[in-house]
Amino acid sequence: MDRARRIEMFKAVDLYPVTCERLSAGRSNLEVLRAVIAGGAKVIQLREKECGKGELYRQAVAFREPTAAAGMLLIIDDHLDVALAAGADGVHLGQTDLPLAAARRIAPDLLLGASSHSREEALRAEAAGADYVNIGPIFPTQTKAGIKHLLGPEAISAIAPALSVPFTVMGGINDGNIDQVLAAGARRIAVVTAVTQAPDMAAAVDTLRARIRAAAS
Repeated sequence: MDRARRIEMFKAVDLYPVTCERLSAGRSNLEVLRAVIAGGAKVIQLREKECGKGELYRQAVAFREPTAAAGMLLIIDDHLDVALAAGADGVHLGQTDLPLAAARRIAPDLLLGASSHSREEALRAEAAGADYVNIGPIFPTQTKAGIKHLLGPEAISAIAPALSVPFTVMGGINDGNIDQVLAAGARRIAVVTAVTQAPDMAAAVDTLRARIRAAAS
């Protein structure tokens, strides 16, 4: 699949589930994936900070066939080499990861996502070739302990209008506060524990997606 097709698929994304096995109530990333597929999500990001690259690659390979069969995009967090080796659709890069321009030279057909924590970082990421930009953290989040600077939902309406590429938002978003980010204009919502810690993960995916689609209609 080429980059243009992947960008078109990304534009149809509403909920953007992200894995984190230690925050999955004892369930494996593959169990989370199966629930995310059942809930109808169009993308999943394999994010596993606490395992070696070999294990991450094995998980990425295990994710590839079911995501492809479901017509889903598979994004790998941080590691471009793993994304390429596993045949994933993209990689999500943080501020201290491989620079976007270098990643684009290596992987011209992959989706490149970039984390941003300010308007300046978001605009730099877009200028450097990001296909989408994440804005966050919006609220306190279990995935990033000790974060002192939270952007709040008001950052969405301050940053998003300056972007030409699609954007996601992330950081502590759940069923209780999603209306705040939707009211600020977000339509692609990245979540971890709102899905991974839900008693019924597939139902949580379906419910959150419905909330996003209702706001967009």
